[in-house]
Amino acid sequence: MRADHALIRYGGKFSDFVAASAKGSFIYDARGRRVLDFTSGQMSAILGHSHPAIVETVRRSIATLDHLFSGMLSEPVVGLAEALKAITPPGLDRVLLLSTGAESNEAALKMARLATGGYEVVGFAQSWHGMTGGAAAATYAAGRRGYGPLSVGGLAIMAPNLYRPSFGAPSSADWRAELDYGFDLVDRQSTGALAAFIAEPILSSGGILDLPPGYLSALKRHCEKRGMMLIVDEAQTGLGRTGEMFAFSRDAIVPDFLTLSKTLGAGLPLAAVLTSAEIEQRCHERGFLFYTTHVSDPLPAAVGLAVLDVIVREKLEKRAAEAGQRLRKALESLRDEFDCIGDVRGRGLLLGVEIVKDKTSRKPDTALGARITDKAMELGLSMNIVNLPGMGGVFRIAPPLTVTDEEIDLGVTILRDAVRGALKG
Repeated sequence: MRADHALIRYGGKFSDFVAASAKGSFIYDARGRRVLDFTSGQMSAILGHSHPAIVETVRRSIATLDHLFSGMLSEPVVGLAEALKAITPPGLDRVLLLSTGAESNEAALKMARLATGGYEVVGFAQSWHGMTGGAAAATYAAGRRGYGPLSVGGLAIMAPNLYRPSFGAPSSADWRAELDYGFDLVDRQSTGALAAFIAEPILSSGGILDLPPGYLSALKRHCEKRGMMLIVDEAQTGLGRTGEMFAFSRDAIVPDFLTLSKTLGAGLPLAAVLTSAEIEQRCHERGFLFYTTHVSDPLPAAVGLAVLDVIVREKLEKRAAEAGQRLRKALESLRDEFDCIGDVRGRGLLLGVEIVKDKTSRKPDTALGARITDKAMELGLSMNIVNLPGMGGVFRIAPPLTVTDEEIDLGVTILRDAVRGALKG
């Protein structure tokens, strides 16, 4: 009731669960009731909540060095840039540290436009890259209506959905033909000023659409043919979540820009743009400007260093692969058990469960998905469901990389009970 009289509603509805504290994979209310967090907060708390290394880093940094004039450097900022360079392939040699994913995508888009001289940006029709101007113009999953014109030069192609393919049957989906057709449409619409393609390796808000092996390589070739730059947005997939340090590694490519955010700060606001020394030099010579209040802030940079240290030292990308196999196998057993679970997809600890009326028709059942969400929360499991036109509700399941086997089993047990309860009405 207090929130209704004090807050601006910014999308969806607020949960009835009011958090008071959080530790590891669980969130607690003031009465001590716990909820298993299967979305890592906003897909960000990759080390779980209140990780000791993060707590200690914040305590130390807030007491010594928190915020500076944007033109002043500090050891944590340079150290984090060096640490990011150390875990990325050659060709991602320069780093810009910012606050949010939208900011990092905004900066990458501006640099791509400046470096190429073009202005047209292509994205996926199911994409989500942020709520600021340029990032919002490249976001097609939601939020486009009612705000007037967006940035000019925005173009979109369909991302491959192997469960509901546009080209071919589900058993023989032809994503290459779909990609080639998409770029044929781009060529027909372009004014000759293509600057960049921005892509998530797994479209999260688009319903956990995992780009098939080879897709990013083919996409990079399309970009190179047209003088475009490829921006890979790994806000949710970066830093081990998919079982590899970066999801783009599977295709053995190096994007022109890599953007990181959510997982880099492990729940705190921190983002980064990585690009080559050559592109950075070209943009600098042409007057690149991205002066923000919190660019190169030392406190979040120190947190980012702590996050990378924990992930690398504890080999959490390997843990994500192992835990992801356990979770996927359990979710697939639910798919085999319930006719309303049409598909399980994703990689590592970023998995999607699609809710349908039945496996034969594959028709969306968003109402059932909503009931499962409510029932799961009632039973102590927090999950996030994406409802988009033309597809069933898709649960985004992304526990922390520190999740235990017992917590995975608990989450699946609660989900099974929630599905059973929702089916009963």
